[in-house]
Amino acid sequence: MNGRLVSFFGIVTILVLTFSMLLKFQVVKAEPETIYIRANGLVEGSDKIVTVDNVTYTFIGNITDSIVIERNNIIIDGAGKTVQGTGVYPSKGIDLHERTNVTISNAQIKNFYFGIRLGSSSNNSISGNNITNNQDGMYLDWSYNNTIIGNNITANNDIGFYLHCSSNNSIIGNNITNNWRGIYLDHCSNNSIFHNNFIDNTQQVYIDNSVNFWDNGYPSGGNYWSDYNGVDSDGDGIGDTPYTINADNIDRYPLMNTYVIPEFPSFLILPLFMMATLLATIVCRRKRMRFNRG
Repeated sequence: MNGRLVSFFGIVTILVLTFSMLLKFQVVKAEPETIYIRANGLVEGSDKIVTVDNVTYTFIGNITDSIVIERNNIIIDGAGKTVQGTGVYPSKGIDLHERTNVTISNAQIKNFYFGIRLGSSSNNSISGNNITNNQDGMYLDWSYNNTIIGNNITANNDIGFYLHCSSNNSIIGNNITNNWRGIYLDHCSNNSIFHNNFIDNTQQVYIDNSVNFWDNGYPSGGNYWSDYNGVDSDGDGIGDTPYTINADNIDRYPLMNTYVIPEFPSFLILPLFMMATLLATIVCRRKRMRFNRG
């Protein structure tokens, strides 16, 4: 009888240990696979991204993998679909490295370490996306002359928008809400940051060795800050006193009400992007001419 009891309890112990190990394996987060949009225009790793001209790439289903873009001069239309990861480091929802003239719009990007990451990339446009519940929502690293417009950057665990050594970018009309840090600028300069809504971030802005522009002049105004305590005595919608981040970074014309981000049809994205690129090129050429004359 005692031998049978020993055998019974031994079997039970083995079963319990096996079940516990299975539970542990089930909760392990696997790093997502990678989808590539290759330099030659081909899509590898997914049948949920389609193109008929190798210029516009459209999502036709939700995606649970990372996307690496290796082709320039293209449009990524998320079509309201979701790109979802598991949050593991260093997973990226959409990754651009040394890319130019890429537009990413209308995608839901969540549960990655980096929602969208631009590295050494220029003249790209990120517009109309929902970037939520990532560790860092938007990350620009050594990237210039990009336009980030009309995105919802919300409830990211660490930083909503992180710029490192990136200059001359336009960050306009975004909702930056309920992140631990709304925007983090590290060795960045001459970025234009206005008409954004900074709402209920634990720290609205963190700045390290950076000087940037935080408004579009009067009467266009700057940003809406949920912790702004000023008044608007003349009723023009602009606070009477500046919103001071630090001595070198001041929103001179803080908005008293949230900025209403205009919606525009998707067919206007490419013409607007091309116009912005042309203007940026003209400005750069003029600067070079002045420099050469000097």
